[in-house]
Amino acid sequence: MLTLIDSHNHFDDAGFDEDRDAVYQRAQAAGVAAQVLNAVCVRLWPRLKTVAAAYPGLYPCYGLHPVWLAEHRPEHLDQLAAWIAQEQPIAIGECGLDFYLPDLNPDAQAEYFAGQLRLARHHDLPVIIHARHAVDQVIKQVRRFAGVRGMVHSFSGSEDQAGRLLDLGILLSFGGPLTYPRANRLRSLVRYLPLDGLLLETDAPDQPGSSHRGERHEPGNLVDVLACVAELRDVDPAEIAAATTANARRLFKLPDQPS
Repeated sequence: MLTLIDSHNHFDDAGFDEDRDAVYQRAQAAGVAAQVLNAVCVRLWPRLKTVAAAYPGLYPCYGLHPVWLAEHRPEHLDQLAAWIAQEQPIAIGECGLDFYLPDLNPDAQAEYFAGQLRLARHHDLPVIIHARHAVDQVIKQVRRFAGVRGMVHSFSGSEDQAGRLLDLGILLSFGGPLTYPRANRLRSLVRYLPLDGLLLETDAPDQPGSSHRGERHEPGNLVDVLACVAELRDVDPAEIAAATTANARRLFKLPDQPS
C-alpha cells in the first residue's frame, strides 16, 4: 500500500463528530498515514488538540485564519505564542490572507498574518498559508520574514507566482479542485512543477473532488488527488506518493512512523 500524508485538513470540524472513528479508519485503509490538522481561531484550539490526541498520526497546528477575522483580537497573537511554547505544534496555521470576501479588512488581515510569520521565524516552524485572491500579497509578506518556510494550501495561482513561492522555500499543495477537468490552468501547472515542491491535501471537510461533488470531503479521498496528479504527469502513482510524503515529512519534521 502507498503511504500518503494529508498535508492540510480540518478533521476537528464538527461535521465529523458523528462518525470520526469510521472516517479515520477509512483514511488509514486508503494509506493516509498522517494528517496535518489546521486550527482557525483561539476558540477552537482546545478542540483541535483533543481530536489530534485521540488518533495516531494526527498532527495539530494552531493559527488565526483570515476568514475568522471577526473573532480575532490583537492579544490572540500573544496567546498563540504561549500556546506554541506549551503545545509544541508542527506548524503555525492556518494563517494567511483572503481578499475574495469583501468584508474582511485587508490591513487587519495583514497584521495578523505578519504576526504569525514573526512567530514562525522565532520558533523555527513552518506556516500553512491560505492565499485566496491574495497570492502576490502573500509573497510580499513572506519576503519580509527571510528564512520562513511553509506551504500555500490549495494553491490556485499562476506559474510565475508558483515559481516565486518555491524560490522563497514555500511548497505548494493541491487538493480536490485539481480533479475537475475544467481546472485547466491548475492542471497545466501541476504537470510541470518540480516534484520536490509539491504536496497533497484534502482540506476536508471542504473542497471535495470531482467524484465526490456536493459531498463531505474526507482525508481518505486523498487517493483521488494522488491519482489525478499521477495521471497529469504521466507517472506511476507510487512516484508521486513517495515524493509528496517525503516533502511533507521534511517540511513538518514528521517521523517516519506516525506517533
